[in-house]
Amino acid sequence: MLEAMVAAKTGDDVYGDDPTVNLFEERVAELFGKEAGLFTPTGSLANQLGLRLLVNPGDELIADEKAHVVRAELGAAAVFSGITTRTFSSVKSKIDAQTIFDLLAPKSSPYLVSTTAIAIENTHNFGGGATQPLNEIEKLRELSAPLGIAMHLDGARIWNAHIATGVSFQKFGSLFDTVSVCFSKGLGAPIGSMLLASRSKIEGARIWRKRYGGGMRQVGLLAAAADYALTHQLERLKDDHLHAQLLAEKISQLDSTLIDKSSVETNIVGLDLSQHKITAADLALKLGEQGVLTGALGPKYLRLVTHLDLKYEDIEAGSEIITATLSELL
Repeated sequence: MLEAMVAAKTGDDVYGDDPTVNLFEERVAELFGKEAGLFTPTGSLANQLGLRLLVNPGDELIADEKAHVVRAELGAAAVFSGITTRTFSSVKSKIDAQTIFDLLAPKSSPYLVSTTAIAIENTHNFGGGATQPLNEIEKLRELSAPLGIAMHLDGARIWNAHIATGVSFQKFGSLFDTVSVCFSKGLGAPIGSMLLASRSKIEGARIWRKRYGGGMRQVGLLAAAADYALTHQLERLKDDHLHAQLLAEKISQLDSTLIDKSSVETNIVGLDLSQHKITAADLALKLGEQGVLTGALGPKYLRLVTHLDLKYEDIEAGSEIITATLSELL
C-alpha cells in the first residue's frame, strides 16, 4: 500500500485533474453501477453530501433511531443543510419496509414538514454490524419510489455486507439514489470515503464538498491507498467475520446476557452490560490496561471490532483477557 502511495501520479483534485483520484472514482462508481463518484476524507462528509443532494432545507429525512447519520455525525444534517429528521425503531437493527413506509409524509401541506428521503445503514454500526435484508430494501424502494422519495445508503461497511450476504455491489447501488462507502474501515486504508450517484448529483456534491472545506489537492496519494485496499483486502473480510463470531462465542459461554452470538454477522461484537453494575467506560479502561482496545459507545454498550491487524492468535489471546476480566468484574 505504501509503495502504491509513493508511486501515485497526482494533480489537483479540487480542479478535478488528479489522475489517480479520477481513475479510482470511475472504478468504484462502475462497481456499484453509478455514473460517478466523489472522493472524500471521511464517511461523515460523504453521508452529508449525499443527504444535502436529496433533502432541501426544512424537509425531512427518515432514518433508524440509532443510525450513524442521526447519532454519530453531531447533528450535521441540521447544522449544514437545515434537514429535519424523524426516526423509526427496529428489531435487532433490521429494517421493516412497511414500518418505514407508514412514517412517510411526502408533499405535505404548507403547514407540515415533507419527507423527501430515507437513509439506510448497511451494515449497521450501533446494531452490532447487522446486515439489512435485501427483500426489505427492495420492498421499501418499491413503496417509496412512486411517492418521489429518494433513498441514501450509508454503506461505510457495505463491503462487510457484501461478504456476509453475497449481494452484489451493483444490486445495492441500483436500490439507492446516493451511496456512501468507506475505505478506512474493514478495508484498512489510512483514510478515505466516497459518494456515488448520478453524474449531475456528483457535480453538485463537488461544489458542496469545497464549500464544507473538504476539497483536497494532491489527494491521489490517499486514493492510491484506498485503491490498493479495495483490490487486495476485500475478500479477507470473511476472516474478520469469523474472528468476531469466535469472540462472541467465548463471551457468550461466560454470560449469554452479554451477547447474542447468533446476532454477530460481520465484524462487530457489541456487549450489552445493562444487567450488570459495571459501565462500558470502566470495562474499556480495564481491558485497555491489559492491551485490549475497545470502544465504549454508551454507558452500557461496549463495541469490539475485528480487523486486518488481528490474527487468529490475537483473537484467542484477546478473548482470554476479556473473559477473565469479565469473570472478575461481574
